[in-house]
Amino acid sequence: MKIEAHLPTVNRKEMDAVLTAMVEDNVGPGECSRALLQAAKEHLRFDFALALRSPATALALALKALGLADGDGVLLSALSPRYYAQVLADLRLSPIFCDAASLSFPCMSRESIERAVSARPAGSAEPRCALLHHTLGFLPDTASIAAMGVPVIEDVSQSCGPAIGQGGTAFGGAAPGAEPGGGDAEAPPARERAHGTFALLGLEERDALTAGGGAILFAMGRREGSVLRGCSGLPPEYCLPDINAALASVQFRELGRGMERRREIARAYAQASMRTRHKRFVPLDGFEHNDYAFPLVLETSMKDVADYARKKHDVVVENAFARSLAGAGAVDQALCPAGCSLSLRTALFPLYPRLRSAETERVCKLIATLP
Repeated sequence: MKIEAHLPTVNRKEMDAVLTAMVEDNVGPGECSRALLQAAKEHLRFDFALALRSPATALALALKALGLADGDGVLLSALSPRYYAQVLADLRLSPIFCDAASLSFPCMSRESIERAVSARPAGSAEPRCALLHHTLGFLPDTASIAAMGVPVIEDVSQSCGPAIGQGGTAFGGAAPGAEPGGGDAEAPPARERAHGTFALLGLEERDALTAGGGAILFAMGRREGSVLRGCSGLPPEYCLPDINAALASVQFRELGRGMERRREIARAYAQASMRTRHKRFVPLDGFEHNDYAFPLVLETSMKDVADYARKKHDVVVENAFARSLAGAGAVDQALCPAGCSLSLRTALFPLYPRLRSAETERVCKLIATLP
């Protein structure tokens, strides 16, 4: 049987929650959305949040809350989701594309931002905000970017994980220094995590948590939370329906179990990858990956790897950045060489809690024998 590159993890508990919401006629925004925000607060420890119909709605609301004017510049990674550019265009804001930090780390960094700002044509828009995408679950250095003096909106849609208490990573994930897949290596002291002005947690099909669609926009601090409270009177057409919120609420409660299974699979994949010449991304010192995905930067063509996986192992391997701005050809390769290169060479292997042990072994064999 074919192993798909991605399958949403929706189990019986989620199905029962959605069915209960339908039976009780809780379809539009209401009590389930409030319960979702309470469940989310236990994990994310924010000051205030809004449950919204889509990540695009959440991003637009966050940008408006910052009071940006027409033509203001917004810093964003070449590997950001494509919808970012559409939201910026709708708000008449100017994108400033920033490169990935390196070929071994896919998020933008302070250095790549500084290069992008210095490369702007004379008279172009000044940066007034940074959209910081936690690409494939990797945590960027928010503190150094925020220290540049611009507000930061973090997208934690792929980096969300189980809360681990004092000294843990930003929005969950394994403890810093842990072995891939939750090993027992002794962890070094945790690195203090800064937070952006606002954060966006997408709940789409391919996000770390899914509601079938939607997003949570939240603020960690009281001052920033008061800004979002001013947006709490939105019409119901902007708010997350209960039928989606019911599904997401159960996913938050089951988050730890799902992430533990991801860690087990990631550990097996990491061991298999040691037998191949292809490279893994390296998290920043003091931050651990949440095992949202297992990407490899290929030393051969994406087509060769995808064909080999399909024909020899009946496994679907995807381009990790096919849905990114660079993957869509929207970014100048001369300005973002690392990001554009990664958009062509980064393969994504199946990693989700629904994988059975036999399927995990098949993917391990595939990784270990890649061309």
